[in-house]
Amino acid sequence: MSGEHPTETLPTVPGGHREDGGAHQGAYEHRRAGRFWSSRRVPAAIVAAVVLGVSGLFLYDVVSVRAGGAEMYWRRWLTRALEGQHLDGVWVMAGSAAAMAVGLWLIWLAATPGLRAVLPMRRHVPGVRAGLDRDAAALVLRDRAMEVSGVQSVRVRTKRHKVKARARSHFRPLDDVRSDLRAALADGVRDLGVAKAPSVAVRVRRPKKKD
Repeated sequence: MSGEHPTETLPTVPGGHREDGGAHQGAYEHRRAGRFWSSRRVPAAIVAAVVLGVSGLFLYDVVSVRAGGAEMYWRRWLTRALEGQHLDGVWVMAGSAAAMAVGLWLIWLAATPGLRAVLPMRRHVPGVRAGLDRDAAALVLRDRAMEVSGVQSVRVRTKRHKVKARARSHFRPLDDVRSDLRAALADGVRDLGVAKAPSVAVRVRRPKKKD
């Protein structure tokens, strides 16, 4: 299991649960377990570096002009280039679209949790959160699928809302293998303990015959 922040480890009490913990745990289990928020250090560092560089360059040029020096060449070139542009020009529209796309991307990063590779697990105890890596969940489900009679090989992909399994069966009717495989994966998904159980999609076919 993984997450953005380290999770706490609960002590194990021999002989069962606490006397007053059962009702509280059952009530807390119905609370929504949201996704883990990513700190997004790389996008934040890139934006900070760009803003710092551009603002520093403009500040240096403004201070230089105020002190009696000449403005930098790039600002004179930019001023002359913008004088001949119109609001409906191709370069103006393209630049505006690019700036809007970058702005929407930054807003999306700020408003969404991120960490799509971590599936939140059900919360049983206040103050404790746990997450399960999707690749680890796929590996567990693959082992569960290989226990189904008739399955020769299987590939499992775990997403946030769906588990996709593609299997090859070398004996037994395909419909029977498909039904047993779907039931086994559904049980496996429930045993994972994720907060929002993804649906299961199964495809079964015969292996290709060798010439």
